[in-house]
Amino acid sequence: MGFLLHKIQLNCLFTGSATELRLMVVGSSGSSQFQLTNTILGREEFSSDVTGISGSRKNTGELAGRPVAVINGPNIYDKDICQAKRKMELRRSKCLCIPGPHVFLVAFDKEKISPNTLNTPRLMKKSFGRHCLKHCMVLLAYDGNPEGAEVQKTDWHLKELIEKYGGRFHFFSKNWRDRSKDQELLQKIEMMVASLGGGYFSSRTFQKAEDCVKKEEKRLRKQRAAEIEKTWTDMEGLYTADELYNQKHAYTTNVGTEIRAKAEMDNAWLRTSLARGLGTGAVVGAVLGALFGSIEGPGGMVLYGTIGGAVGGSAGGTAQVAIDISWCLWVG
Repeated sequence: MGFLLHKIQLNCLFTGSATELRLMVVGSSGSSQFQLTNTILGREEFSSDVTGISGSRKNTGELAGRPVAVINGPNIYDKDICQAKRKMELRRSKCLCIPGPHVFLVAFDKEKISPNTLNTPRLMKKSFGRHCLKHCMVLLAYDGNPEGAEVQKTDWHLKELIEKYGGRFHFFSKNWRDRSKDQELLQKIEMMVASLGGGYFSSRTFQKAEDCVKKEEKRLRKQRAAEIEKTWTDMEGLYTADELYNQKHAYTTNVGTEIRAKAEMDNAWLRTSLARGLGTGAVVGAVLGALFGSIEGPGGMVLYGTIGGAVGGSAGGTAQVAIDISWCLWVG
């Protein structure tokens, strides 16, 4: 039957429960998605001048008392990172959100809606799968004045944009300390997910991400097996039966959380991403060049990384591709 491109996991019903919501926050350009993350979490994870990030991040917290995980990747229109780096971070954002997001929150600045913004649904489908728009909600940032939280009759581009995302939208204040709309946002998210069957979005690539994270977790557990066994043995000499159980459980939970976090950030799927996208020769050459260049300091690393990438790239791609990857390895 092939891969199932659109799958609702009915075993993930959560409305009204304390189950963690996984929210993939996406922005086309600028600071909106990072301001939204601050607003959801009620704290400043990103400073007000952040307009883009080079690497994907996951932060956890609460929205109106509900546990949430908020995943941010680079802006989908970001031109400051090369294509290979952008593809790798798209994969990483999926790994951070497995088995899949309950909702995609697509953030825009209300005052900066343009005809170009109307292309974002196409990019969303290209990045996450053609059915992802059913799981999207438009989030519109406005400045302090509550009058900014309205759709005017003359806002044709804004109306058209919202319609492309199924008519689902919500306004949020750029001031993350304003908690007045938290409950309303949570209710909209829960109602939307419930209307879709109460589960999360998945696709072929999210399934790939989950498989690779699990394999990496298994590898890391095996790598740390001797350490864990020694720690358990040491605990047996320190605690009584009941205390020993609790200590072992707490230790095992902490190790599992640490291993999971490492596997989400680095696994075989991510490690092969750059090589597949740009050619092994370019990657190896750029890495070796960057290592030799480190003798000369940061400036030398960029210079020699570029030269090394160009040499290595002769077997795996053009000189320009090699230059791109050497820069990615340095700044990324």
